[in-house]
Amino acid sequence: MPTSVNAVETNRVLGPGQTPASIDDTVNTPVLAGLDRTPLWWWIGFAISAALLGLYLVSVVRLVTVGTGIFGNNMPVAWAMPIINFVWWIGIGHAGTLISAALLLFRQPWRTSINRFAEAMTIFAVVCAGLYPILHLGRPWVFYWLLPYPNTFGLFPQFRSPLAWDLFAISAYATVSLVFWYIGLIPDLATLRDSARNRFQKLLYGVLSLGWTGSARGWTRYMRAYLILAALSFPLVLSVHSTIALDFAVSVVPGWNNTIMPPYFVAGAVFAGFAMVLILAIPLRRAFHLRSVITMRHLDNAAKLLLGTGMIVVYGYAIELFMAWYSGVEFEVYMAYNRVFGADHWWAFWLLIACNFVAIQPLWFRRVRQSPLALFVIGVIVSIGMWLERFVIIVVSLTKDFLLSSWFNYVPTFWDWALFIGSFGLFGTLFFAFLRLLPLVATSEMKEMAHHDAQHGSDHFEHIRGEYYGEGGRA
Repeated sequence: MPTSVNAVETNRVLGPGQTPASIDDTVNTPVLAGLDRTPLWWWIGFAISAALLGLYLVSVVRLVTVGTGIFGNNMPVAWAMPIINFVWWIGIGHAGTLISAALLLFRQPWRTSINRFAEAMTIFAVVCAGLYPILHLGRPWVFYWLLPYPNTFGLFPQFRSPLAWDLFAISAYATVSLVFWYIGLIPDLATLRDSARNRFQKLLYGVLSLGWTGSARGWTRYMRAYLILAALSFPLVLSVHSTIALDFAVSVVPGWNNTIMPPYFVAGAVFAGFAMVLILAIPLRRAFHLRSVITMRHLDNAAKLLLGTGMIVVYGYAIELFMAWYSGVEFEVYMAYNRVFGADHWWAFWLLIACNFVAIQPLWFRRVRQSPLALFVIGVIVSIGMWLERFVIIVVSLTKDFLLSSWFNYVPTFWDWALFIGSFGLFGTLFFAFLRLLPLVATSEMKEMAHHDAQHGSDHFEHIRGEYYGEGGRA
């Protein structure tokens, strides 16, 4: 039976009839347009983000001037909202590196339309996450004491402290991700430089493109550097959130000291990251008229990965409860009982099950995976569920500790919520600036796809792309 036209279009990585010129018109023209041609929705989004960023700055000033007493942290819940939000933001930053590095190494051509803004999402989420441990120090202005540098005070980091692990993990991840993102931008920055009519834009993109000429030697070296950075970035997806998980696993707190923590956290990070990719990709696809560039195949594949990693996370929930029962340790058994049936926070556990398990079950059906609205709603629900997961792991585990005398409930304060909501302003301001100044799609890679699609057809392109990345040179 012949394949229907709709099925063919669904399986395409690039929409029909796309040419290098049409890709430039779709992606680069909005970047080079003047401020008077900036769409209204961008100004509204940027204004809302800037207002939330103002709330974030007010919260930081309040924290520095008054101290960590503005938070709801208490004894025994010494880790609370700042660490919950830290783990949540760092998890969101994992999908960008996975899409860019892992899918590149596995020669998956569908990454090319979504890798650019996913990488930007990674960097901005890491910025939001990295500030939380610093603000949580109590004296954030001395955070540099965590760095191993010669000093007259005779100070040196305590490498047995999870705080030192976080510093090195986050800084390494942020550095490699930023370099990887920038290297991928260079050919597109050169295109903007050559297409710009404004003198300032020519100077800006000319400096950022580092003298790129598009020579064969330049492309060969570019691809080698890109693949090497991808090979360095891919292990970071596993190592960074494993390090975050070890912050909990090395402790003796029931519910934390569990060997399943590193793989469980990594799967959860990728799960949350792909949810955020869908949350960003679907509005961008509509706002920038990118339906021929970000096709239904991209959304379908992202939804499949969301479903797969979500089921791994749910398996982690089951194993965690099973090991608490199987251990026979009364503290672990009570921890599991308190999470599921505790009088104070039972609602958080069952709500996260509803968000992270029940909400993703419709993704088994192709019709749901082909609905942008349904995917957007599921992505939002999953993001809420992953925040609740961190709340359950951190707060619920600490409220009921070993001693009855140390049991105490936790209630977030206004400043806890203000700092968290304000961090969305930091992320949004950076992301809207990125949309205005840089191409959100890797146009150089998309042009190559359009060229091979025109000459050989979309099915033959995947074989060509495999040879291209295998040789490490220009096809």
